[in-house]
Amino acid sequence: MNKREYGLVAVGELLGDFIGTEISTNLYDTQKFERFQGGSPANLASNMARLGFKTAIISAVGTDNLGKYLVEKVTEAGVDTSLVIYDKTEPSSIVLVSRTTGTPDFIPYRTADRMINPENIPDELLQKCSVFHTTCWPLSKQPSQASVLDAAKRAKKAGCVLSADLNYAERVWPDRKEAHAVIKDFLSNGALIKLSEDDAERFYGRVVEMKEVFKDFHSWGASLICYTLGGKGSVVSDGKELVFKKPEAINVVDATGAGDSFWSGFLAAYLSGKNSKECAQAGANMAKIKLTTIGPIKHEVKLESLFSIKI
Repeated sequence: MNKREYGLVAVGELLGDFIGTEISTNLYDTQKFERFQGGSPANLASNMARLGFKTAIISAVGTDNLGKYLVEKVTEAGVDTSLVIYDKTEPSSIVLVSRTTGTPDFIPYRTADRMINPENIPDELLQKCSVFHTTCWPLSKQPSQASVLDAAKRAKKAGCVLSADLNYAERVWPDRKEAHAVIKDFLSNGALIKLSEDDAERFYGRVVEMKEVFKDFHSWGASLICYTLGGKGSVVSDGKELVFKKPEAINVVDATGAGDSFWSGFLAAYLSGKNSKECAQAGANMAKIKLTTIGPIKHEVKLESLFSIKI
């Protein structure tokens, strides 16, 4: 790929993750919480910064102390936060999350994270970035929904690769029919997309076969689909070829953010010109680091180490 100043510009949620301190499958049993900086785009930008890429985040937080804390943490990770919006009308968004070795139980409290307008995503930045990334969160509410869809078209015109994490959940986006239409609109720009088996089931509202997901998402415009299967590994499809990577057995201490870590390793390898198999391996290795770390990854990671560890 042509190298640009920014490897990644991520648009979307930057929020407070309040994660249970004891292992539990649900929030009913969770009594105590620990505060972390959260939000899938912010985590992705932070992880790619730790892998040596220049990244930027466009998010909206409140003018409160939680917002200040969130921006400071992302800045500490090496992410350009100069375009973060401090909204004066809404408090910073938070999510309560159970600590689990699988898919966590969560409750989102949506406030400032949706307050992203078209002018907050400047053309000048899009012309400097390699990958323009977003998630279902900003696409689920206005004004951020219209802003991101508009920016996606501008990003494609500017020569960016589009990327999305289909972190769909009814609690975040109750209108599934609208979600399908909006995701189709975004994918029509030829995006790379990551989704988990759980994401797919929530998105379709039923148990769905992987081959149906691939057929649909490629027909909607996705140029590459990465389908993660938790402990069973991941499958990557470019419409012609399928690549499967199986992970090694590890002692999982915290699964929150593992998908963001996987995608950061995958995109880092992608930007380095690696093939789909190598990208999937890099993603699995980055996810391994996260799964064995409580809270976000806190240290720099050498990109080459993601290719040298055997899965």
